[in-house]
Amino acid sequence: MNLKHFEDQAQELRVLGMKISVGPDTVYEHYWDEDCRRNLYSASKSFTSCAVGFAVQEGLISLDEKLVDAFAEDIPEHPDENLQKATVRDLLTMCLGQEKSFLMGPQRPRMTETDWVKASLAIPFAYEPGTRFVYNNVGPYLAGILVQRRAGCHLLDYLTPRFLKPLGIRRTVWEVDPQGMVFGAGGLFLTVSEFHKLGMFWLQNGCWNGRQLLSADWIRESSRKQVENDRDSYGYGYLFWGGPENSFRADGKYGQFSIVLRDKQAVITLMAESREANRLQQAIFTDIWPQL
Repeated sequence: MNLKHFEDQAQELRVLGMKISVGPDTVYEHYWDEDCRRNLYSASKSFTSCAVGFAVQEGLISLDEKLVDAFAEDIPEHPDENLQKATVRDLLTMCLGQEKSFLMGPQRPRMTETDWVKASLAIPFAYEPGTRFVYNNVGPYLAGILVQRRAGCHLLDYLTPRFLKPLGIRRTVWEVDPQGMVFGAGGLFLTVSEFHKLGMFWLQNGCWNGRQLLSADWIRESSRKQVENDRDSYGYGYLFWGGPENSFRADGKYGQFSIVLRDKQAVITLMAESREANRLQQAIFTDIWPQL
């Protein structure tokens, strides 16, 4: 692969490291900085999707369960009609029904509330769930909380024997809320190489080293277009973004991407500190995709 043109742009776009696999083979790996663990920001959401998939597989939760039942002790005294309609599935699609984003990065350090579950559910549900895409950390946060409550352990403890350990990812750190529960919408720290394994796991339909760990049905459903989004025509799955050329991706704020290219049977993973994540993604599909 000749990636000189991309590499020429990489420093300007503040790419820190990148790994590319075609099938099981690594065809490119380069680091412009140390391959240390860094914040994945919202790409963490895709790991929460993974945890939800295992919880569904194990019968701990159902996507059709109503939030008023799943969070019965946290629901406002007089829940509005739209909240009463919301389900666990709506937590995963950014179509929860709330009008504004909440629990976003600049908000969390300054919040006076200590019970983020009740605070999240107290926000008015202005829209019928499933009808309007609003990018919001409430959904993935509550999804992660539900897995933790039903499993009786923290999200990292839940994922470790099911996903992290089989893939050779050692225990790491993940942001927590004021109650000490993992914040499933962001704040997971991994290296490029570790992050890359998420994309490879999805490429391999939930199979690793010959073992089917997670249902192929969940892999398919989580990565297909479940709803339209407000940014492009590719849609949004269960905490995964759809993308060009029949791709989907885990996506973090500053260019933390693990992009699965179905048609090429390939995965491109990179970490960056870029304020131009859209330009970075365009460079990937202009300079790298045609060579795979």
